[in-house]
Amino acid sequence: MLKKTPLYYQHVNSNAKLVDFGGWEMPLHYGSQIEEHHQVRRDAGVFDVSHMATIDLTGAKVKQFLRYLLANDVGRLKTIGKALYSCMLNEKGGVIDDLIVYYQDDERFRMVVNAATKDKDIAWIMHHAKEFAVSVQKRDDLAMLAIQGPQASEKIKDLIPETLSLKPFHSTWNDWFIARTGYTGEDGFEIILPANQASDLWSNLLSNGIHPIGLGARNTLRLEAGMNLYGTDMDEDCSPLEAGLNWTVAWNPQTRDFIGRKALEAQVAEHRIMIAIVLQDKGILRDHQPIYTENGGEGYITSGSFSPTLGRSIAFARLPMGKYEQVKVRIRNKTLSAKVVKPPFIQHGKVCIDLT
Repeated sequence: MLKKTPLYYQHVNSNAKLVDFGGWEMPLHYGSQIEEHHQVRRDAGVFDVSHMATIDLTGAKVKQFLRYLLANDVGRLKTIGKALYSCMLNEKGGVIDDLIVYYQDDERFRMVVNAATKDKDIAWIMHHAKEFAVSVQKRDDLAMLAIQGPQASEKIKDLIPETLSLKPFHSTWNDWFIARTGYTGEDGFEIILPANQASDLWSNLLSNGIHPIGLGARNTLRLEAGMNLYGTDMDEDCSPLEAGLNWTVAWNPQTRDFIGRKALEAQVAEHRIMIAIVLQDKGILRDHQPIYTENGGEGYITSGSFSPTLGRSIAFARLPMGKYEQVKVRIRNKTLSAKVVKPPFIQHGKVCIDLT
C-alpha cells in the first residue's frame, strides 16, 4: 500500500498523473512536465514535498552531536534561523543522505531529509544521538510545500507576510516553519506546517495564480540548477568528493572529528570526480549511459535529461580524476560529442554556461 500525503486528494482533483516515488503516491505532472518546468522558471509553482521527513533534534549537546554527525559544520551557524546544507556520511565516507539543517538555538535544530532514505536516516541518527543524550523526534504531524519561481515572493506576500523580510537560506517560525530554500535554482520558500492546514494553504496558493508542479519538472529544474539527486548522483558507495560536493565538507577546524572524516582524507589525492556536460549533437542524455574521454578514461552519466530551458540535453557524469573539456557519450549505437561545463547550467532564470 502506497503512502499518501495530506494533499493526495488535491492532486487527484487536479488530474495529476500519480506514480510510486519512494513508496509514496506522488504527482509526476498535472498534464505537461515541460509547461510546469517553464512555469517555475518564468513565474511561480508549488510542489507537494510532504513525503520528505522533518526531524527535530533537541538537547544540551545537540550542536556537539551535529558537528560529529555531519560533514559540514553547524558550528558555522551564528544566526538564529540560518540553514546549512550537508551530507551525512558512513564510516567509509559514503553518503547516507544529503539534507538541510536549521539552527533554532543552541539546544534545538530542525532537519529535513529525503523521503526514500528517511527510515535509515532516522535509525542512524538515533543510534549516534544516544551518546550525546539528544532527543530525536520525527514529525509525522507535519506537511511541507515548496513555492518556487521568480514571482514566488510577490504571489505569497499577502498570504505569508513573514516571507517579505526573510533572507535566502534562512528560516523563521511561529505556527508555521518558513524557510527561503528550495531545489530549483529559483527564489522560493519551503513551508512546513500542520498536516491538517496543508489543504487550505494549497488552495489559497492556487487561487493566487501559483500552479501545481509535479516531480518530473522538479527533476529537470534541479538538474539545470546543478543540484544532486540522492540515489542517482550519490549514495552510500559514493563520497561527497566523488559527487562534486567538496564544498560541503568543512575540513577546518582540523580538530573536529566527524563520521567519515578519515576515509575522506584518504581520498583527497585520488578519487573519481563529477562533471557537468552539454550534448553538442542531437540526442537525449540518460542515466547510466557510458562516457569516454580523449585519453581513454571511462565513466558514466549519473543524471541526464533534456533541458527545457536550454533546448538541449544536459547531464552529470562521473569520471576518473582529471581535467576535461570534451567527452564522448555512447547512446545506443552512436557515439556523440559533449562539452564539459561548470555547473549550474541555469541560475535564477539565467543561462550560466557557454553554449558555443
